[in-house]
Amino acid sequence: MLPQILRNLRIPVVASPMFIVSGPELVIAQCKAGIVGSFPALNAREKDGEPPLLDAWLTRITEELDRHNQANPDSPAAPFAVNQIVHRSNARLERDLEICNRHKVPIWITSLGARPEVNEAAHDCGGIALHDVINNVFAKKAIEKGADGLIAVAAGAGGHAGPQSPFALIQEIREWFDGPLLLSGSIATGGAVLAARAMGADLAYIGSPFIATDEANAQAEYKQMIVDSGAMDIVTSSLFTGVSGNYLAPSIRNAGLDPDNLASADVSAMNFGGGSSKPKAWSQIWGAGQGIGAVKSVGPVASLVDRLAQEYDTARRDIMA
Repeated sequence: MLPQILRNLRIPVVASPMFIVSGPELVIAQCKAGIVGSFPALNAREKDGEPPLLDAWLTRITEELDRHNQANPDSPAAPFAVNQIVHRSNARLERDLEICNRHKVPIWITSLGARPEVNEAAHDCGGIALHDVINNVFAKKAIEKGADGLIAVAAGAGGHAGPQSPFALIQEIREWFDGPLLLSGSIATGGAVLAARAMGADLAYIGSPFIATDEANAQAEYKQMIVDSGAMDIVTSSLFTGVSGNYLAPSIRNAGLDPDNLASADVSAMNFGGGSSKPKAWSQIWGAGQGIGAVKSVGPVASLVDRLAQEYDTARRDIMA
């Protein structure tokens, strides 16, 4: 059974947290449209000596959603989520956990490691913890360490994607786990949301279509490239971050590399530092999932969610006919 916080959404969708792209404007728009909005805590960057920007972001999000709910009691905003990178290399983690706990963040999404103390911090403030996984082994470890639910990141997802078919991944997890289960991977239409539920997921986890929205913190060229591209324009490579991910081939070409010959690229010669003339991962080489062929224009989040909701309802009626 889904926890109360994940029920009563307009459609069963959680917007995935995207590095750089997801900020307060995008999250607020997603929540007001009736789906869970999210952002990575590390997106809230501040300079040395400045107060934590994450604190300000959470204050802004909660206050604006509270105002919306007071003005729209019959159509309140959906809850929001914050993504924590729990890998030991995240020097901010302890500080960010304290800030999220203090703001009583309702949904915590954890990545790159399952740590009991992070789940405990979520539970301490009344929140739930969802951990993203790419296989059944990691799924079991996450639940053993106290996660409340799982995000199955399947083949075709934007950014760091898993290698497994969504059918195989959901099937194996559902053999032993009956808790909250989300599915990520090429979901860009309302019909795909319904398909995710039909195969056993409770909610769809959608990222790439939201890059091509007015509220996304992405360059105009990035947004337009999402609109102009399809599944054939997605390249899978571990060259840029050391972890296998999906990227837009045109952005790779624009950075002076050959997307068809990345295996022969000199990784040791690539310098992603701020002063380098080499392409910088994520800011110049752009991630996206294979479902972007469904994205036909750049527009407001509300319009995208409207489309997803209409397609979802139509797909349900067609199946019942």
